[in-house]
Amino acid sequence: MELSIEELNKRFGTKSAVSNISVTLQPGVYGLLGANGAGKTTLMRMVCNILKPTSGRILYDGEDILKLGKRFRAIVGYMPQQQGFYEDFSPKAFLKYMAEVKGLKGKNAEGKTVNQQIDELLEVVNLTGVAHKKIGGFSGGMKQRVLLAQALLGNPKILILDEPTAGLDPKERIGIRNYIAELSKDKIILFATHVVSDIECIADHVLLIKKG
Repeated sequence: MELSIEELNKRFGTKSAVSNISVTLQPGVYGLLGANGAGKTTLMRMVCNILKPTSGRILYDGEDILKLGKRFRAIVGYMPQQQGFYEDFSPKAFLKYMAEVKGLKGKNAEGKTVNQQIDELLEVVNLTGVAHKKIGGFSGGMKQRVLLAQALLGNPKILILDEPTAGLDPKERIGIRNYIAELSKDKIILFATHVVSDIECIADHVLLIKKG
């Protein structure tokens, strides 16, 4: 499994957000470090096939992700830095909704139903006790854990995580980053953060980005 980024560029009008980036990713954790506005989120949104590059290309096992389309998006889990929630949704209802959006049906390779997968993910992110509470009453850290759970739906081969430990207390941060490290054995994980200690603990490689 290999994700190749080749001479990738993204411009918004006259502004260059990402400039001539080339890198090859294989299973493992890639820490992405850079100041605010450096281009981290723009790069990740292109890798997720949410934004189209101005030029350059991204290949998954030698095939352009723009041509793969839905087949590529089905193997990608994306945790954005911020996401609006329906405040009246519970974590369980939100994950059920996202499972439908992702087209998850029936049982997975391990014979588990979508409901069983959701219950397991809620336990992983320590939200089982509030699975039916309204997200509108959650702290920022709890909302981060809901977003991480939705990124993990469907056991994606590629995980794109934008500040996944932001807003978490030290104990939660350690638990989440340890779980991410366990996942990296058979996944490509791109992990953007400002917390250098997270990168030091779990990253196999570090990517530095400055002004695109």
